[in-house]
Amino acid sequence: MGLIEGRLHPGIVTTTVDALFNWARKNSLWPMTFGLACCAIEMMASGASRFDFDRLGVVFRASPRQSDVMIVSGTVCEKMAPVLKRLYDQMPEPKWVISMGICSTAGGPFPTYSVVQGVDHLVPVDVAVAGCPPRPEALMHAVLRLQDKISEMTIARASSPRPSS
Repeated sequence: MGLIEGRLHPGIVTTTVDALFNWARKNSLWPMTFGLACCAIEMMASGASRFDFDRLGVVFRASPRQSDVMIVSGTVCEKMAPVLKRLYDQMPEPKWVISMGICSTAGGPFPTYSVVQGVDHLVPVDVAVAGCPPRPEALMHAVLRLQDKISEMTIARASSPRPSS
């Protein structure tokens, strides 16, 4: 269902609060970049002119207090895990997480004690991007999947806090 639900007279449009808020949220995603390894290079390429995330309303931010999406790209070591969790906790609600690459999704080729075997053990992941490293097109597809997920939310689900892991 689109944003506009009905028309009464010319110039008068009706909609729901959920549809209006979700339209604004999904078209103005501000991801915080958390690049840790080679996937970060592909994430930076996605913001360049060839792929141009600006047309999707994606504006990369460096501060967690100005972000609503965290893109975790690369290998997360146990030493970096508390930092990632702290930055996630500093983000305002509603917030989403994209896990980019096999290293952040499942530990990659590093089944060791020092590597987190999936960032979903630290923060709730909404969309996981496969690949080593995934191409910018895959990250763009993940953002589009996240936008679809956001458009199905209700205000009650968006304002309720997520369970902490």
